[in-house]
Amino acid sequence: MSATRIDLVKTPSFRLDGKRALVTGGGRGIGLTAASALAEAGAQVTIAARTRAEIEEAAAAIRERGQRAEALTLDVTDVEAARSAIAQAEPFEILVNNAGMNRPAYLPDVRVEDFDAIFALNVRAAFFMAQAVALRLIDAKMPGSIINMSSQMGHVGAARRTVYCASKHAMEGFTKAMAIELAPHNIRVNSVGPTFLETPMTRPFFANKAFRDEVLSKIKLGRLGQLEEITGAIVFLASDASSLMTGSALLLDGGWTAE
Repeated sequence: MSATRIDLVKTPSFRLDGKRALVTGGGRGIGLTAASALAEAGAQVTIAARTRAEIEEAAAAIRERGQRAEALTLDVTDVEAARSAIAQAEPFEILVNNAGMNRPAYLPDVRVEDFDAIFALNVRAAFFMAQAVALRLIDAKMPGSIINMSSQMGHVGAARRTVYCASKHAMEGFTKAMAIELAPHNIRVNSVGPTFLETPMTRPFFANKAFRDEVLSKIKLGRLGQLEEITGAIVFLASDASSLMTGSALLLDGGWTAE
């Protein structure tokens, strides 16, 4: 008897060989982690931030590992400078739209200048960076993946975070709308929503026992996230493994928003 032929479905690759990636706010924390992960998956990574020394050191560390990385000194809140930088570069098939900030304050204490600063970076700069990268891809007739670094706070609310929540809800909104417009060009747009991560920058906040206990009571896994735990999601969204995914939010929140 002859064996029945079964066609097994091929698993798409998570590799990014030959792809160009841009990571904003890439000198430290989530941005540097994303840049490192993309480079390890084979991408040629450009790390963008305002602090030249920091991003040059980050790019050098990736190159020392035998991978490709370069630094781009850029203040993404300067939209014209960002547009010019994107226009002059070869198209980026991957954007990790990561530059962001927060100035926590209770509602009565929120100042107009803090509101404006948060929205200038988290919404305005992120929106126009995604626009610039997308238009460059459309012009080159190339597919791409835009990954907007959002937050679990783009899906829920929290005390002392009215402005930050507003900014990340806005990012979730333009992620969906951009995905609709860019789908005909095979440019995918998704967001990543981490919970609180333990980083050098956040560690001092968690020294406050009351704050740490409050946060851990909402993270159902009972612990803070680690930077390496976001890398799989970023590589997934950048790669062909997520080719059917656009306009979606990938939550890495330890179960925070499940309740």
